[in-house]
Amino acid sequence: MLALLRERLYEVIKAVAPLFALACVLQVTLVHAPAALFVQFLVGSVLVVMGMLLLFAGVDLGVLPMGRFIGAELPKKRSLSLILGVGFAMGFVTTIAEPDVLVLSAQVESESQGAIHGQFLTHVIAVGVGFPAALALLRVIHGFPLRWLVGIVYSLILVLTYFAPENFIALAYDAGSVTTGVLTAPVLLALAIGLSSVIAGSSAIADGFGLLGLASAGPIIAVLLMGLWQ
Repeated sequence: MLALLRERLYEVIKAVAPLFALACVLQVTLVHAPAALFVQFLVGSVLVVMGMLLLFAGVDLGVLPMGRFIGAELPKKRSLSLILGVGFAMGFVTTIAEPDVLVLSAQVESESQGAIHGQFLTHVIAVGVGFPAALALLRVIHGFPLRWLVGIVYSLILVLTYFAPENFIALAYDAGSVTTGVLTAPVLLALAIGLSSVIAGSSAIADGFGLLGLASAGPIIAVLLMGLWQ
């Protein structure tokens, strides 16, 4: 446990240090923010390091092993609908807890002055992740070529982009990017890898990956459809 925390602490500090150093250089040379604001930044940086450390440790200790176990146990139930239902549910519930998604939704609600409700947008994005997650698990089971699915999904995105309202296009593409965050990505990857590990003829490298590419495309489609509907 302590060895894991030390390892993750080193990784977190290494990741945060360039941002911290750049902000300090800009403070001294260019921006000269008020002292109170700069101290607030320093305190916030410490809290970020602590939060990321605990988050990554929690993912390593509990989320990843549980995700792999669930993925490996599902085929034993011999129910395709159960596997797809769990895939959708895992994609949905991890997305509504994803920090990046929550930040985006809050910003959209604020900038739109409540015209787009943040919680509603969060659930639209989560549905957009859930369906591709289930589809990706179906690909693991039946071995569909990934290039076919990607071609179909992204062709649909291009068509919807052409017809969707202008103010929803940028939002849709941001919605796709925020879903591959620190919570959703490890859960879905662990689930797919666990499933592929017990499917005869399946390769964890060939079939266990690719899910995030599909999952990030789903919210784009969902938000573009929301724009067409509104």
